[in-house]
Amino acid sequence: MLKKINNLIPKNIIKLNINKSLIYQEIRILIKRLYLQTYRRPFSFIINIIQPLLWLLLFGALFQNAPISLFETYNIQYRDFLNPGIIIFTGFNSAINTGLPIIFDREFGFFNRILVSPLINKSSLIYSCIIHGWIITHIQILIIIVFNIYQTGKILTIRQFLINIFVNTLIIVNISGFSICNAFILPGHIEFIALTTLFINLPTLFTSTALAPLSFMPNWLQIISCINPLTYAIEIIRKSNLEKNFSINTLIMNIFWLNINVKNGIFLLFLLNLLSFVIIMNIVKYKYD
Repeated sequence: MLKKINNLIPKNIIKLNINKSLIYQEIRILIKRLYLQTYRRPFSFIINIIQPLLWLLLFGALFQNAPISLFETYNIQYRDFLNPGIIIFTGFNSAINTGLPIIFDREFGFFNRILVSPLINKSSLIYSCIIHGWIITHIQILIIIVFNIYQTGKILTIRQFLINIFVNTLIIVNISGFSICNAFILPGHIEFIALTTLFINLPTLFTSTALAPLSFMPNWLQIISCINPLTYAIEIIRKSNLEKNFSINTLIMNIFWLNINVKNGIFLLFLLNLLSFVIIMNIVKYKYD
């Protein structure tokens, strides 16, 4: 009996030679589909631009008379302290909604049509969503940077601009992966919006250093803030904007029980991105199979 079963096992492993250009074309078409959805529903895109601008205006005006000496050793106004936090939070807020097109496709039945279509690479859905979210988010961030330049009169150097793009990319990829995981796991868009908007968005913002430095926080909140990946991204951008001698060894967190420099912060963000990719690939593989 075992001999008969062994005879059924193929002796040669068949390897498919997939043309990479076809995969790129597949990703490009899926991205085009997502852009058509954004074009036909521009309201959410506009709101995601207006929201951070309101944060900048309202919080900047609310604390404009705050003593500037409170913000460590920098001679800055509160809006200069706030700008990096709003930029990172804009990337986070847009990336957390990356999975919405997938969950809407699931509810309306379009996702089943995509699955039965001749997809060459199953991961094209993930890549297209992340790339689409990255481009949309950076359009919003560029608008915020232009608004900051108009408001403060301070122009970013090329190095500062590239650091903004690089750090935002790490946050967008990481949070997009988390959002896509939720899109495959949660039953519908109501649960998705409730989880992201009500349970994740604001707590993540207030437990980071976007609105206040670590020195303002009690010890228990400092511990939570050090776990929050947004804190590292915000502090890297903030230090790059404020420190004249900025380097990978510049301290971004210097409290009595923890010292982390730029190199450590980038390593932690890369590690989170790697874990996010491993988790999402396993979930997508499980859902497909």
